[in-house]
Amino acid sequence: MTAQTTDLALEVRRFLEAEVLPLEPIFLKHGFKAVLPELERVRQKVKEKGWWLPPLQKPLGMGLGLGVFARLSEELGRSPLGHYVFNTQAPDIGNMEVLLKHGTPEQKARFLEPLAKGEVRSSFGMTEPGYPGSNPVWMNTRAVLEGDQWVINGHKWYTTGFEGSSFCIVMCITDPEQPNPYARASQIIVPTDAPGFQQVRKISVMGEEGEDWMSHSEIRLENVRVPQENLLGARGKGFAIAQERLGPGRIHHCMRWIGIAQRSLELMCAYAARRELAPGKPLGSRQAIQHLIAESQAEIHAARLMVLDAAEKVEQKGAEGARVEISLIKFFVAGVLQRVLDRAIQVHGGLGMSDDLPLSFFYRHERAARIYDGADEVHKTVVARALLKDYGLDISL
Repeated sequence: MTAQTTDLALEVRRFLEAEVLPLEPIFLKHGFKAVLPELERVRQKVKEKGWWLPPLQKPLGMGLGLGVFARLSEELGRSPLGHYVFNTQAPDIGNMEVLLKHGTPEQKARFLEPLAKGEVRSSFGMTEPGYPGSNPVWMNTRAVLEGDQWVINGHKWYTTGFEGSSFCIVMCITDPEQPNPYARASQIIVPTDAPGFQQVRKISVMGEEGEDWMSHSEIRLENVRVPQENLLGARGKGFAIAQERLGPGRIHHCMRWIGIAQRSLELMCAYAARRELAPGKPLGSRQAIQHLIAESQAEIHAARLMVLDAAEKVEQKGAEGARVEISLIKFFVAGVLQRVLDRAIQVHGGLGMSDDLPLSFFYRHERAARIYDGADEVHKTVVARALLKDYGLDISL
């Protein structure tokens, strides 16, 4: 990381501490919509500073490379609201990157431009309740071309941010007879107000339904019709586009998790230094607490270096060329996040369990880190099979 990158990261951290962290108590108590007006004000400040959409090319964003944005993503991840104020929240940032690379000029004008300006939000429909997310080529949602329209029928869930979104990029089978299972699916842009497109429910996750962008929905598409030109990219390339999206997306997620872990460590240290077990005997004077702090620092540092290395390889070789590195960081950093959060809550005791701090929010919402974008077990298998192949054992997936 250059000195310029470090300076930018520190400046962004100070900005978030001044503008966003004070909103967290209101958010934790009353929900996302309660702070949305203030977040829009902060978003405007981000635009004025020239920080809007760091990873997207100019003039839409700052045009930062993946490695530089990875460092910035850590800072944004320190708050549950950080990425939103920079317009780099999932799934919008992934949708923007895909539209930028694969969208037609008409699709970019209609869908990408308002999304990049922060005027609308979007969602992404891939996971289905009846099929394992670990096998993304196996799904039941179908799109049939009738004349100049796609007719879509299907059932999705864990569609993040569907509530309040203006369109959803839907993964669906368009060529069921294609011998190559990786060439059966396509991605189609579907306006959320299209007839037959309905939200079944918001899914309660760890006791919370969430609101607006911070929610997950179960959705159904019943004879939903969209124009043929809403096909995103080439027909049958849905899986390939999804893999393109997930490579950089996993870098983003991992650095966000490191930001959460780093803030959790800082909260842990501050509490251990001031909390007294008895007069003149702070919690941090106990060796057991010191070990939790040291282990957390070591794991965070290792995770950060691993992710920055993976980001460099993605920039050099593309997502497919860095497949093993991406899988390594996905399960390793998710594990570090879980362990550091658990230690931080343990050190804080009852305070850590309360919503007076963001630790319990992070713990509830980030347990999914070991599941989404590929469960730990899937990524460990990818790594092990790649290593074993060098020793003559070729196991087909």
